[in-house]
Amino acid sequence: MKAEDAVCLPRELKVWPEGAPFSAEEDDLFPRMTLYVPSPEYRSGASLLILPGGGYGHLAIDKEGHRPAQYFSAHGILSAMFEYRHAPRKHPVPLMDAQRGLRLLRHAATELELDESRVGVLGFSAGGHLAGSLATQPVVEDGLIGDALDQVSCAPDFAALAYPVISSDESVTHQGSFRNLLGEDPDSELLQRLSIEKAVTADTCPTFLFHSLDDVAVPVQNTLVMADALQNAGVPAEVQIIPSAGHGIGMGENLEWPGQLVRWVEQLKKR
Repeated sequence: MKAEDAVCLPRELKVWPEGAPFSAEEDDLFPRMTLYVPSPEYRSGASLLILPGGGYGHLAIDKEGHRPAQYFSAHGILSAMFEYRHAPRKHPVPLMDAQRGLRLLRHAATELELDESRVGVLGFSAGGHLAGSLATQPVVEDGLIGDALDQVSCAPDFAALAYPVISSDESVTHQGSFRNLLGEDPDSELLQRLSIEKAVTADTCPTFLFHSLDDVAVPVQNTLVMADALQNAGVPAEVQIIPSAGHGIGMGENLEWPGQLVRWVEQLKKR
């Protein structure tokens, strides 16, 4: 059997069965999860929540959602392409959705008899900021609705951040992402708290970072400050920086980082 034959047809899971918190009847934005399940003989035991980028203003669901989900599921990783709410919805709505999505994926992994302690997150660009928030920010209490999923952990066991928005520092930040997330005049304390490198602690999960040196939309300094923060906190990290690929490339063409990520996730099991 070839690797590309290892994936079952995707299926959609309901994220908020009774309606999402902070939603309205006229709201055309709603969270949605598409699950890609590897066939049993290919399953590695790991699971991955995939958060597309789009500056918190839209979602690049094909090249940064469905395509990576297909790739990683074909390599044995249960993968979930997750559509979270974004502008005009502001913080904490995207994080609330992502925490619910991680809980839902961990529950699905348990039902499939996969390892519930090997559930990670992959985020691209602004989705990388959201993935970093999952790894560093506290639980959004408004996202607890009194069902069984509330008791499931929403903390990722590992994180992968591809050309991520990390810092709110004006010299390196992607201003559009923070503007969409927090508004035109954000609270300065909240702005600092959501600068991911400042929220890293020794308890932050192992993290994989990928970036291109020639990225002018989200400068590589975002990944570098995150790598420094992880190193200073003693958190295991893998950093892949390539000279030329630009921004928004998704899985790219003939790039090595997706395969390196698969190997890195497998190596984590041995720690």
